[in-house]
Amino acid sequence: MEKMKERLKELIWKHAFQYSEAPAFKLAHGGVSRFYFNCKKVTLDPEGLYLVGHLVLDRVKDLRVKGIGGLTLGADPIAAATAYTSWAQGCPLQAFVVRKKEKDHGVAALVEGRLEEGDEVVVVDDVVTTGGSTLRAVEACRQAGLRVVKAVVLVDRQEMDGLENIRREVPDVEVLVSRDEIMELHRNMKTVSL
Repeated sequence: MEKMKERLKELIWKHAFQYSEAPAFKLAHGGVSRFYFNCKKVTLDPEGLYLVGHLVLDRVKDLRVKGIGGLTLGADPIAAATAYTSWAQGCPLQAFVVRKKEKDHGVAALVEGRLEEGDEVVVVDDVVTTGGSTLRAVEACRQAGLRVVKAVVLVDRQEMDGLENIRREVPDVEVLVSRDEIMELHRNMKTVSL
C-alpha cells in the first residue's frame, strides 16, 4: 500500500495541485488560499481510480459496512472506485451518491444507492478545507436513516479546521494525503529540477 500511496501523491502533485506564494485561489467557502487541489483530475484518471479504490478499501474493509459515498461530485469517483475494487476483492460495498439538493421529480431522495435504513456507511470526500461538504453528506445520510461510522478524505488542505469539524460528528476520520506531504514533494521536485 505504501507504494500506491507514493504514486497517488505523485499524481496529485503533478495533475491536481497548484501553489502560489501569495493567496491566489478562491475556495468554495469563499476564502482565498495559496494552495489549490482539483482532485477530479486524479480521481477520474484510470490509474488514479485504481490507486484510490485500493487505498480507500484498505482503510474500510475491516469495518464490514454496507456502503461508501458522499456529496456529489467530489466523492462520486472515489466511492465508485472503492465499490468496484471491493467487488473484485470479494468484499462488496454499495456505492452511493448524496445529492446537493432533492430532485423535483420521482422520489425526492438526497441519498441515491441500494441502501436501507440502519445500514452502516463510510462517507468519503476528495478535498477537505472546512469540512462543509463532508458534513452535508453525513447529515443527509443520517436523515436517510444510515449510520455513518467513518469518513475518509483524499486530501486534507490543513486549513480552516476541516478535520476537527468533521471529527465532532464522525470521530473516526482518516486522510490519505495531507497538504504538507504534497508541499514536501513539491519542494523536493523543485530542487531536483534546478
